[in-house]
Amino acid sequence: MPDASTLPDGRILTRLDVAIVGGGLAGLYAIHRLRGMGLRVRAFEAGSDIGGTWFWNRYPGARCDVESLEYSYSFSDDLQQVWKWPERYGTQPEILRYINHVADRFDLRRDVQLNTRVMSALFDSKANDWTLTTDRGDVVRAHFCIMAAGNLSTPRVPEFRGLRDFRGKWYHSGLWPHEGVDFSGQRVGVIGTGSSGVQMIPIIARQASHLHVFQRTANFSLPARNAPMDPERERRHKAEYPARRRAAYDTPFAIAGYPKPTRSALQATPAERRAAYEAKWQEGGSISFLYSYTDLLVNKEANDTASEFVREKIRSIVKDPRTAELLAPKDHPIGTKRLCLDTGYYETYNRNNITLVDVRSDPIGEITPNGLRTASGVAYELDTIVFATGFDAMTGALREIDIRTTDGATLADRWAGGPLTYLGLMVAGFPNMLIITGPGSPGVKTQMIASIEQHTDWIAGCLDHMRRHGLDRIEPMVEAEAAWVQHVNAVADSTLYPLANSWYLGANIPDKPRVFMPYVGGFDAYKRRCDAVAASGYEGFRLTRQGAPVA
Repeated sequence: MPDASTLPDGRILTRLDVAIVGGGLAGLYAIHRLRGMGLRVRAFEAGSDIGGTWFWNRYPGARCDVESLEYSYSFSDDLQQVWKWPERYGTQPEILRYINHVADRFDLRRDVQLNTRVMSALFDSKANDWTLTTDRGDVVRAHFCIMAAGNLSTPRVPEFRGLRDFRGKWYHSGLWPHEGVDFSGQRVGVIGTGSSGVQMIPIIARQASHLHVFQRTANFSLPARNAPMDPERERRHKAEYPARRRAAYDTPFAIAGYPKPTRSALQATPAERRAAYEAKWQEGGSISFLYSYTDLLVNKEANDTASEFVREKIRSIVKDPRTAELLAPKDHPIGTKRLCLDTGYYETYNRNNITLVDVRSDPIGEITPNGLRTASGVAYELDTIVFATGFDAMTGALREIDIRTTDGATLADRWAGGPLTYLGLMVAGFPNMLIITGPGSPGVKTQMIASIEQHTDWIAGCLDHMRRHGLDRIEPMVEAEAAWVQHVNAVADSTLYPLANSWYLGANIPDKPRVFMPYVGGFDAYKRRCDAVAASGYEGFRLTRQGAPVA
């Protein structure tokens, strides 16, 4: 149990072995894993309940884009066997029910402090511990601090002029009211056509008297082909769970079950390519489609064949040619932005109560009391505005915390030109602070729960190693960090990913440094590297005992 005492100023001081920031999927597994080692742990969660991204993102149509039988914890086979997913792709309410089931099953709630936002984190170089302060005035001291705050947990609301004067209601997809929103009979404007916009637009269109979709950038979307869970498929999958999980470790996306491609798209004839893409289109799912050929993410000519196939599909579905062309992406190769999955997205634009507005050619100028006005002066009257404008991804949650050391280092300064990490796990100059699925790791390009478990297990192994060897401090060496950042960038530059202005680059946040943040060399290659680092005695890290370097 954590030790608690009262400071002279009346504030509560809690002493822990490990303080965890975040009560989502990562924070909960960290509690389970580290508590099993006998460590005193507590997670601090800003929300009023656990769940992380699945607690906050309650917008209409919110659903995972990884199949339910894959998007789940693997640490307990009993859990895998007992839980039943009702659909091929889990909805937000169902995933949140799953997370709560896990928390109750493993008694994790007692080590989560809700309604508590960590405001600052200070590493004392002499005391060799972290002091966290919260918005409730709590003070927490811990030998280790684990940042499990998530990659998509800092919603971005554009700073449009006039928003405060809007007389209607406005919402952000990442801050959705828990009671839900009824759009019946309303004139609604949705700003943004990324993943959340693609999911919510078909549902809002069925309720609203009229829906205006304000699109700056068209995104590729594939059909999910969602359906009720097939009992026989579920039975077979569960019978093979251990083998499937092991196989997933040897794939780039940490998802098993898809045959690995064996040839280039350019080696196939046009008829063969069309047949292959059509089969994947009918099957549904993004990973399956990108697995059509070996080179869709590294060869522009090969990618063009897949991109044009999807553009042709859009043109065949959307009846109005002008709308179809606006919806057909032409500024980035398919897969270089987060590939959306949908149910009836393109078909929705055939309704008579929806209008697609191109705000690339005529940007939004201001929000007015009765709606919005574009730069050219075109006015749209709206009762409700929905911002599907995404997040300050990967670094936003940590940038919101004042992280510094008594030696004068601040994370804000260290990351002024973009995030610097070693393996996405630690930052040079910030000892004993570990990150789960941080920038420089493949987390957002994988089945996230697999990456969460891999990171947390690595951290647990590291802390166990330190405990067994009497070590009390770990931090990455600057040269190891620099080499890893260089490698992350070199791998990205060998692909088509940098050709897209995506949130992988921070392109959706004004003034954010344009640095490619995720590692796209694959989960399999990354895990091998992490395992090798651990097996070598944590090569690239400086381990110390009572402040003295350990040979």
